[in-house]
Amino acid sequence: MEAETLALAQEIDFSMWGLFARATLTVKIVMLLLIIASFWAWAIIFEKLMAYRKARSEAAEFDRAFWSGEPLDELFDQIGAEPDGRAKKVFAAGMTEWRRSHRDDGGLIAGAHARIDRSMDVAIQKEAEDLQKNLAVLATVGSVAPFVGLFGTVWGIMHAFVEIAQQQNTSLVVVAPGIAEALLATGLGLLAAIPAVVFYNKLSADSDRILAGYESFADEFSTILSRQLDS
Repeated sequence: MEAETLALAQEIDFSMWGLFARATLTVKIVMLLLIIASFWAWAIIFEKLMAYRKARSEAAEFDRAFWSGEPLDELFDQIGAEPDGRAKKVFAAGMTEWRRSHRDDGGLIAGAHARIDRSMDVAIQKEAEDLQKNLAVLATVGSVAPFVGLFGTVWGIMHAFVEIAQQQNTSLVVVAPGIAEALLATGLGLLAAIPAVVFYNKLSADSDRILAGYESFADEFSTILSRQLDS
């Protein structure tokens, strides 16, 4: 009898597709949701990695141009009022307000320094929103996916026990498939959650460093303009 049971167990398809195909509708829905969440998280991860790499490259390139000794007005004329680079946008916001603060006679309107600082702060905030966009999705996937997978596991085990009760049989052939299907849901939940949590922490730190660079540049630029205002 034991040999026959083992022979039947070996005939059961325990592949990922086989486990999915035998699962109940509820567990299938859970698995599909977790697979979609995993692909969504990885799409965000790759998009952010490329965006942050581009932002760091653009910032380094602009930093070299800014400190090259070229007059700021000429640099602003080269990049324009609406440049593509993130660091350039912060610079353009400050320079645009700087030029708007001059009267027709060449004098400066009162409060120019404060307005320039606010303009750059607004530009940095806009870049922060864009850089950190969809990071909350990674945090949500990382925190929710294990519980969704656990729900699928609990539901699958419950269904397995129902099968045992209906067949009045606790043999390996009856128990193993249901337990395996249930545990697959937990595995998918962890598969979606772990990369999401790891890269959320990494991307959040990268975003903070990039924004800190913009804020540092804004402070330095504001200091340069302040010297010109005082002179």
